[in-house]
Amino acid sequence: MSLKLFTCHGGHIVLPDRKLVLVSRQDGGILVVIPPREVWERSELTPAELTLWSFLVAATGKAMIEVLPQLEGGCINYWEAGNWALNDEAEPKGLKAAREYRKVHLHLLGRSRNATDPAWRWGEAPKFPDYVERYSWASKHERLYPEECRNILAQVETRLKEHYEMAASNISPWATCPVCGYPTPLESGRGTSVCEECQHTPRS
Repeated sequence: MSLKLFTCHGGHIVLPDRKLVLVSRQDGGILVVIPPREVWERSELTPAELTLWSFLVAATGKAMIEVLPQLEGGCINYWEAGNWALNDEAEPKGLKAAREYRKVHLHLLGRSRNATDPAWRWGEAPKFPDYVERYSWASKHERLYPEECRNILAQVETRLKEHYEMAASNISPWATCPVCGYPTPLESGRGTSVCEECQHTPRS
């Protein structure tokens, strides 16, 4: 499952499912930024929603570049896709209309000058697999580490407040999951929280 790391009035920052990481952390890393409301196309967002989402996207990309050593001299590719949800083999199977099945989400793909994966060579466009090959293709990719994510969120929160003048009351508090170490938005009235992923993962 994907893991929600951060929430504010601009939307959510999400760590991809372990089985579907598009670019491994050492080759640049990836986070996904979701708008504050589920829509099939970004033009469906209100002006205020689109503005706040853009703030969150920009703050996240800036934080990734500043925090991750693997992005020294690198950049971020901002990729809005949603294609696999429309594949004929995706549930429910068959031809689909984008308005009914597509959900807007923006992939922030770190581009490292030292990437070793042939799909992520520096100076080339990234290469993605077909739908049926997506899990085997992504199986060798590694998520960003918990500490990397915590450091990114600290930068995001600061930039939202100081550069984009987002009120602190519009940013949900977050804490470190005591089980896995990843950041997680706090539930109302709680000082600590086990993340959603750990809540749904059986422990021996």
